Amino acid sequence: MAERPEDDVDAALVAEVEAWVSTHWDPALPVAAWWAQVAAAGWAAPHFPEAWGGRGLPARCQQLVREAFRRGGALPPPGGLGLLMAAPTILSHGTPQQIERLVPPILDGRVAWCQLFSEPGAGSDLAGLRTRAVRDGDRWVINGQKVWSSMAREADYGMLLARTAPDRPKHAGISWFAFRLDQPGVDIRPLREATGHAIFNEVFLDEAVVEDADLIGGEGNGWSVTQTTLLFERTGIGAGGGMAGFPFPGPKNGVLARTAGDAAALPPPGSGTTVVSLQELIELARRSGRSGDPILRQKLARLATFERAGTWTALRARALGPAGAGGGFANIGKLIQSKILKLAAEIGLDITGPAGIATAPAGGDDGRYADAVVFATASSIYGGTDEIQHNVIAERVLGLPREPDPDRQRPFAESVGGDHGG
Repeated sequence: MAERPEDDVDAALVAEVEAWVSTHWDPALPVAAWWAQVAAAGWAAPHFPEAWGGRGLPARCQQLVREAFRRGGALPPPGGLGLLMAAPTILSHGTPQQIERLVPPILDGRVAWCQLFSEPGAGSDLAGLRTRAVRDGDRWVINGQKVWSSMAREADYGMLLARTAPDRPKHAGISWFAFRLDQPGVDIRPLREATGHAIFNEVFLDEAVVEDADLIGGEGNGWSVTQTTLLFERTGIGAGGGMAGFPFPGPKNGVLARTAGDAAALPPPGSGTTVVSLQELIELARRSGRSGDPILRQKLARLATFERAGTWTALRARALGPAGAGGGFANIGKLIQSKILKLAAEIGLDITGPAGIATAPAGGDDGRYADAVVFATASSIYGGTDEIQHNVIAERVLGLPREPDPDRQRPFAESVGGDHGG
């Protein structure tokens, strides 16, 4: 296969990153000091514009940089939902003052973010959310409930969707806020999963406040801002997306106060239970004497096919640039990733057999594959359900008619399930 023009560019970038890491890496530095250096050099988000802390490089370069850090034994740049979703959304819709105030603390890991979108009655129909924001001078008073908020207990800010105009149609009366979590009126409760972990949370908001200066994109324009957030979310968590995950930023998990060397040795949160790689499964099959099993080999080949398809889908979207944003690639990548996580967990249990079904500490590999199978179901829900992804592809890419929605143009207060003042 002929080399692509970008191959030389990527090789030069990797060489530059490796040289920088070899010169600057100091495992004795506190994490906060190390990440400040990384952000100042533009490595935290190399795909961001130079004016806002990046290097103006293609999106694919973010993963190349992080991998080069790991090969050099260095702690990678901070990850988390702030880098994945909040920062690019604020760059797209925020004012220069908002960008200057909110984005740099994400790049150097000083703050962590979570997503406050879904509600008990507004998951797949996100525009049906009922959390209210009422203006009170130069601030907004928030009342409502959010659910399935990943890492909310570790976060400092939330990407908050709230209804600011119930007298307008449901999509038109929503606003997007950068919301401080550490304040009276915010109650975060963990949701214990079948795996025993508690990644997700429910968040209760009772007379909490957010400054008008933290309203992103203007009042009533939240649905448009949300589409940007969801695009970055699905692109990041989809197959081939290279989601900016661990290391998780912010002060609440204690990482900032550790030495960079200690933090670099930490395993990614959840990696020991819910994320199963193809290479790991191949090695497990060999150790178990199952590498010649034809049925198992077919499953491994199918998993490899999904992974390659996901990577190619992501590369195609990035090559198209802005034109690729509306092509459904993020939705396709999200669907592929759900298949990958479920099939990988299934193969893990196929190889380990009955011993792998038991949970830790009795299960094979400490119950890792049993945990992965149970958690994999969530991949068809978080980041937008599989059904939502299919609908988006059908309507926005294939041009099929929308599903009937009689409430779409009605004022939300008059719609079925809307806020009728009760």
